[in-house]
Amino acid sequence: MSNTSHERRPMNRDARAETQSSVTSKLVGPARDLHPPRYFPYDVPDGTFGRRTWEVGAVQTSSPERSLTDQLKAEALRLGFAKVGVAPAVDPPGYPRFREWLKQGHAAGMDYLVRQADARAHPNHLLEGVRSVVMATMLHGSATPISTDPRRGRIARYAQGPDYHEVLWRRLEALLAWLRMKRPEANGRAVADTAPLLERDFASLAGLGWVGKNTMLIDKRVGSFTVIGALLTDIPLSYDEPHNTSHCGTCTRCLDACPTDAFVGPHQLDARRCISYWTIEHKGPMPDEAAQALHGWAFGCDVCQDVCPWNRKAPVVVEGPGPAVLLNTDLIDWLERDAEEFSRTLKGTALSRARRRGLVRNAALLLGSRGVFEAVPALRKLLDDQDEVVRWAAAWALKRLKAVPDDGPLDTT
Repeated sequence: MSNTSHERRPMNRDARAETQSSVTSKLVGPARDLHPPRYFPYDVPDGTFGRRTWEVGAVQTSSPERSLTDQLKAEALRLGFAKVGVAPAVDPPGYPRFREWLKQGHAAGMDYLVRQADARAHPNHLLEGVRSVVMATMLHGSATPISTDPRRGRIARYAQGPDYHEVLWRRLEALLAWLRMKRPEANGRAVADTAPLLERDFASLAGLGWVGKNTMLIDKRVGSFTVIGALLTDIPLSYDEPHNTSHCGTCTRCLDACPTDAFVGPHQLDARRCISYWTIEHKGPMPDEAAQALHGWAFGCDVCQDVCPWNRKAPVVVEGPGPAVLLNTDLIDWLERDAEEFSRTLKGTALSRARRRGLVRNAALLLGSRGVFEAVPALRKLLDDQDEVVRWAAAWALKRLKAVPDDGPLDTT
């Protein structure tokens, strides 16, 4: 997840002449984005987002500002967002905890979070003079049957459609174009989770939900299978009441269900134990403990959301057909696919984050740990792959399958 290459910069002033219709014509239809984190959430205790926090830096909104905000929200919903709210551009209340989370080593190998830590202290680092942060969520995916076939792997819901960054940017930039039609002097910036913004803090400040014990933003109506985007602007808007309360109660289903015990406590996720981290963010060979504990997941993990009661009645999003690599999760097929063709197939999807290297690695580890001997021919071919991580994964799997080639033992270190 090298995120700097995806980050969008403020729209050039010359681009303001672009009409709303020309921007919205690029939209891809109903929301079909994706979710989990481009950074792993730090601990956020209940009741963090109180009125006092919201009032810091807030402005008295006049009737014109309230009217503009109401119109902006209506436009956001028309563009396909599930919910939208507005927060003042203030210091995010969870920033000290985020720094402590990094200090504890819970970010694992995501060094970019450390490099960008200072930039997350205030949204002014993303847009100079920012006064308002418009937060919007979009739904993604629906549950898919769990296969008992050991040849098949599981893919997180958010990755079963187009790359959510592109979906978010198109719709947020369309919203920014609309705002500039109303207020030509407005500066703004559309950001997804590739930009250094503590988006869950601002989503709660904007009244869009609370941060659950599984560190996900949860809304009583739409649940947690959402992705979050933000539109930063330097004009004042009418701010929403923050979401002050948690509705998790005494429930610990998410904490108890995690197959790798990645939660060291409520609201505290250690990425070093998280399947999503190992299958997406980690780029090299895995330690045996992680390699043997993927629990069927080839990309990401949804367990802590699947068990959440607030997702039982959440809206279902009907996805359009995805690339064949998404529809066919035959892991042996992943091993046998032509490398260049496989890489081309991943473009425009969230799976491109792991690239062919990561996906083939994950497939080999799953097949080896599950004892799928039909994979041996494909695994042996991968011992000559150009990618050293793929070669390592093939050797690891063959060793677990006790299918060491005739010319001697394999080095899986």
